[in-house]
Amino acid sequence: MEVSSVLGNGFQPLLYFHPTRPVYNSDSIAVATLATPPPARPRRVSTPISSNGTVKQSQARSKSTNGSKNISENLSATQKAREAAIHDVQHSNSSELESTLLRSGEVMRAQDLNVVLRHFGKLNRWNDACQLFDWMRQHGKTNIASYSSYLKFVSSNSHSVKAMEIYSSITDESIRSNVSVCNSTLYCLIKSGKFDSSLKLFNQMKQAGLVPDIVTYSTLLLGCAKLRGGYFKAMELVREIKSRGLHMDIVLYGTLISVCASNNQCEEAEKYFDEMKSEGHSPNVFHYSSLLNAYAVDGNHEKADELIQEMRSVGLTLNKVILTTLLKVYAKSGLFEKSRGLLDELQSLGYAEDEMPYCLLMDGLAKSGKLMEAKLVFDEMRQKNVKNDGYSYSIMISALCRGGLIEEAKQLACEFETKYDKYDVVILNTMLCAYCRSGEMENVMKMMKKMDESAISPDWNTFKILIKYFCKEQLYLLAYHTMEDMYRKGHQPQEDLAVSLMNLLGRSGAYSEAFSVYNMLKYSKRTINKALHEKILHTLLAGGLLKDAYVVFKDNSEVISKAAIKKFATSFMRNGNINLVNDVIKSIHNSYYKIDQEIFHMAISRYIEQPEKKDLLLHLLQWMPGQGYAVDSSTRDLILKFSHLLGHHSTAELLSKHHTVLKTNKSREGKRG
Repeated sequence: MEVSSVLGNGFQPLLYFHPTRPVYNSDSIAVATLATPPPARPRRVSTPISSNGTVKQSQARSKSTNGSKNISENLSATQKAREAAIHDVQHSNSSELESTLLRSGEVMRAQDLNVVLRHFGKLNRWNDACQLFDWMRQHGKTNIASYSSYLKFVSSNSHSVKAMEIYSSITDESIRSNVSVCNSTLYCLIKSGKFDSSLKLFNQMKQAGLVPDIVTYSTLLLGCAKLRGGYFKAMELVREIKSRGLHMDIVLYGTLISVCASNNQCEEAEKYFDEMKSEGHSPNVFHYSSLLNAYAVDGNHEKADELIQEMRSVGLTLNKVILTTLLKVYAKSGLFEKSRGLLDELQSLGYAEDEMPYCLLMDGLAKSGKLMEAKLVFDEMRQKNVKNDGYSYSIMISALCRGGLIEEAKQLACEFETKYDKYDVVILNTMLCAYCRSGEMENVMKMMKKMDESAISPDWNTFKILIKYFCKEQLYLLAYHTMEDMYRKGHQPQEDLAVSLMNLLGRSGAYSEAFSVYNMLKYSKRTINKALHEKILHTLLAGGLLKDAYVVFKDNSEVISKAAIKKFATSFMRNGNINLVNDVIKSIHNSYYKIDQEIFHMAISRYIEQPEKKDLLLHLLQWMPGQGYAVDSSTRDLILKFSHLLGHHSTAELLSKHHTVLKTNKSREGKRG
């Protein structure tokens, strides 16, 4: 563009703008401002000047004005191109995304692509978001916001494996330890129920440079609320928050109160609720409902009523959650008239369109032995066509089973199968229990198949129901394989159930399976009954599994009775691995059990029967005198008969030492007498 049109005729072009030359780093331009380019400097219109000095000044001003105009126009063009590219990719179909990125992706920067990524996330275009993010990584067009946004999208779909793949693939340490990226990754794991994995990763992140913020801890506390025993983990996190000098905000307090409530820590929930108020935070409905839920655990209806009065005094509306939780408190306290009145209030407000309020009242009635009253509430709910997710059926089927009305429970389970196609592990467990109690093997198998087809993972209760049922049907090996599967999936077997199965397997001749069940208990995280070690020892001896019996004895000799030790020693000397005989004798001796002559005679006889084991015989005979043992006359005669095995001279020397010990022992016995 020529400047002569501004400065007057006769001047040649002084400045050209190269369209490909970068003016400044446009990465700093926010995507939101792409449609509004920075304002250009105001143009100055000059009059022709004849003076040489003035002409030079005029030319300089002309250069500056013209350059700013060109930069502004070029920047505007670049921004428009990027805007057009964003629009192009956002509105492309899934089948066209690859070609659209090939056409428009070159002009787009990381922040532009992030806009599209978030757009796909809002529309739940999962496959498109994955394809776009992979393209961004391949072309080096990612930044911290890219990873944070994508991981949040992954977490909304509960793809914990995908989240870990993405996080593990990050090579840039500044991105890998960025608090936003780390928080998104941790949230995805927690949302998928992988709390232990999230804690392990959290520690690794800190070692790699993560400086956690209050959002990090709020995220981890969410996991504590869903974890059995999560309260103690939560307290560790609270101590860490304080040690880092972070201030607990209203969100974190709410989560912490919820953790306390779900772990039956009512006093602690109250403490944090009061602490939050003392720090100037005003509790909202969530905080009140969490504390109310803590009162529901132990049925503290007096404190619940006080809390409701406080809510009214500060002008908070009692919404559906609060009223439903209050109903739970009353039902837990056995205040069924109040519960019924609150259910009527929920109905009049339109808050009883789903089954939850009915379920709370039914469950309270059923567990208080008021089965018929619970059934009336259930029938009322069905007559009103209340939205049913199956929990009301689950409560009634369980109640009927507990009441011994197995046939009615089975009929209700069949009714649910006919009417609904909604299943989760709780509902399936309830139906499974009903069919197991009524001995309906075909329906039991049907429920297990349904569980597989619905991709529902069995929980601890599922396995317990099945193991009990298979034991009742004398299908002990099937019960064993079920417990084996239970153990592999990380569920700890209940001791009473495992011991019962172990005994049944032993009595049916499945000795190695019984030992396997014993080991499941032994290596579980709980302390087992000491008497169990002797029980499994007898089972192994009965099955001739002497090597395994030796392991059990060696590890638990201090709790094994003398009679059981005698039985074990006798069995091993007769039939155990001959190469382990000396080791077994030493272990028995170390258990402070005095080995009798019968045991030594059996051991020495076995060695003599197998001359190639003469070294083991020699070792035993050399060891005995040092521990105060000597062979008796019958064993001595046997050794002399086969003295050629060890050599006549060596045999004579050994027996001489034994004779000395024998005399010493007799002398001591005489003095005691």
